Amino acid sequence: MHAQEMCATLRHMELVRSLAIIACLALAGKGSAAPEDQSLGHALSDPVVIFAGCAGRFSAELEHRWLMSRDPGRARHRRQAMVDLLDAVRPSDRGPEILARRLEAKHAQAQLLQRAEFSTDPAEARMARQRARRAVAGCEALLLS
Repeated sequence: MHAQEMCATLRHMELVRSLAIIACLALAGKGSAAPEDQSLGHALSDPVVIFAGCAGRFSAELEHRWLMSRDPGRARHRRQAMVDLLDAVRPSDRGPEILARRLEAKHAQAQLLQRAEFSTDPAEARMARQRARRAVAGCEALLLS
């Protein structure tokens, strides 16, 4: 890697860290980023848990769009942005917890998306679609783009 590339990478990492700190401060008084996660209780004030959950939800969105032959570009960008935030605040000793949270949130979002897409009950499909959108909207609110 050339010196210029290394400097650009370091500036990018500093920007991501700064954004993570800003997001953490904003979250301190905001409550849940994802309404579907009320069972987590006090963990919702932990930015690591919030960012991990959102990364999982965005992963489910990305996979769903890909499987349904819809453009996954925006979903890919949102997922990567959330992973960058998560990486900026990730403590080295919480890897298994973070992975578990990502997988739980991904599974929950995938279930909502499947019910929204394939339920034969229009009311159930509508409710699942609304819940999926609300959960992702909470996560999108944490991103600048």
